[in-house]
Amino acid sequence: IALLRALPSHVLVDSGIHEQLRRLSKRYLHGHGFFFIGRDVFYPLALEGALKLKEISYLHAEGYPSGEMKHGPIALADPELFTIALLPEHKLYDKTKSNIEELSARDSTICSISPLDFDKADDHIRTAHSDDYMLEFFEMMVVLQLLSMEIAIRLGNDVDMPRNLAKSVTVE
Repeated sequence: IALLRALPSHVLVDSGIHEQLRRLSKRYLHGHGFFFIGRDVFYPLALEGALKLKEISYLHAEGYPSGEMKHGPIALADPELFTIALLPEHKLYDKTKSNIEELSARDSTICSISPLDFDKADDHIRTAHSDDYMLEFFEMMVVLQLLSMEIAIRLGNDVDMPRNLAKSVTVE
């Protein structure tokens, strides 16, 4: 219950972060794709971040578990591959950091999202320090949504009317 009560203040959009995302978005308009990576519960968040970016920007994006990058996808790493790395302070930080360092060693462009500094990142979005990883999760969720929106807007896309998305799903 305490975490639920703390949640609204953690998902409140900070104008400084939003401005930073607006400025960063111009760096991520061209390239051959995005990897969104995370571990544990941050892996589904990486999948959701990739899905959101695909839906409104029409850029290629995939979510991967951080620990699986060395088994094939890392072969695609180069400066034109943008890696959005979810690096929570309270959930497997050191292991995730190690995976990101492998991508950095292969010259992938890294954007880390974390409350802790990460010196191997080309760009860093600082989230608030939290007492629990789920508060980090929800704050990172908002950051991913805003980043996707800002990239799509820079590309001239209407984020309120994405193409080829059905408003409802019909199941037979």
